[in-house]
Amino acid sequence: MKIRPYRPSDLETLKTITAICFDGVCIDQNIEQLYGLIHGQDWRWRKRRHIDDDAAINAAGIFVAEEDGQIVGYVTTRVDAAAKVGGIPNFAVLPAFQQRGIGRRLLEKAVAYLAAEGMQFARIETLAQNEVGAHFYPKFGFREVARQVHFVMPIAPND
Repeated sequence: MKIRPYRPSDLETLKTITAICFDGVCIDQNIEQLYGLIHGQDWRWRKRRHIDDDAAINAAGIFVAEEDGQIVGYVTTRVDAAAKVGGIPNFAVLPAFQQRGIGRRLLEKAVAYLAAEGMQFARIETLAQNEVGAHFYPKFGFREVARQVHFVMPIAPND
């Protein structure tokens, strides 16, 4: 298994991994369960678009885990040079490859990248319903600093 820099040709695979790995731990999925499809698109479509944003904003800060030529996971980063707080907005490892240290290596790479970019802190968020993240992130060294509640309400008819 190796960790390598992102290539634009990876984009669709990362989006597919996102749709698989964020099942059950995605705000957009929670909204869909409450209100149904929005504008004819499901939660996976919305979540996959986050990876488009990550690649557009900081492609140099995306790292991919590859095993035998297959992409099995990734991590994305954001750099805020003024605030000195770097973000890790998306991070996923395919279920069949979890519990093998791949996630740890990806996070190590992301944190090292953020440090090299001059960040003083690395920030990652997860939903309370994400039991894996709630256990793994503190074990890695992240400390909980706040809890946030997300609310949604319809403001127009859903087509």
